[in-house]
Amino acid sequence: MSSFNPQKLSVNLIPPASSNQPLDGRKYTLTHSDLTGELFLNIGNVYNYNAIDPKMRDEVLAEWQRDKHSYFFLIGKVHVDEGEFSEEKAGLRFNIFIKEMPTALKGIVYGDKSFFANYPSLLYAPIYIHFHSAYPKYRQILYFGTPIQLLHEISPFFTL
Repeated sequence: MSSFNPQKLSVNLIPPASSNQPLDGRKYTLTHSDLTGELFLNIGNVYNYNAIDPKMRDEVLAEWQRDKHSYFFLIGKVHVDEGEFSEEKAGLRFNIFIKEMPTALKGIVYGDKSFFANYPSLLYAPIYIHFHSAYPKYRQILYFGTPIQLLHEISPFFTL
């Protein structure tokens, strides 16, 4: 993946999802091709589990949620391991996820830019990613900025 290229992003809206619904529970399934560098984003009220490669498990799943004060945040999750890998291999997967996460998140945010045009306040919502692992040092929840920060990394003059 490494750097985000909008021309290598394919977006699929899963009905009944549209550019303005759902808001609560809007879900993203992001997968990619190591061979072509293409990103594949599915947006809906469900995850597209059919798009996930069960052997690789290198997808990013994310969803819009509210906290107890009704502030929105984007929470994602990635599968580092469930104990099926050695600690060394889990560490390698964790480091790859950390390195590639900004590109993956740019794909999600850029791919759903018409949604942000309808809900511009979400551009300032925090993004957290939960790294699932059997090893405590890789089982973390990390902050990855806001959608507007990611869009400005794509282009400092980006507007919706």
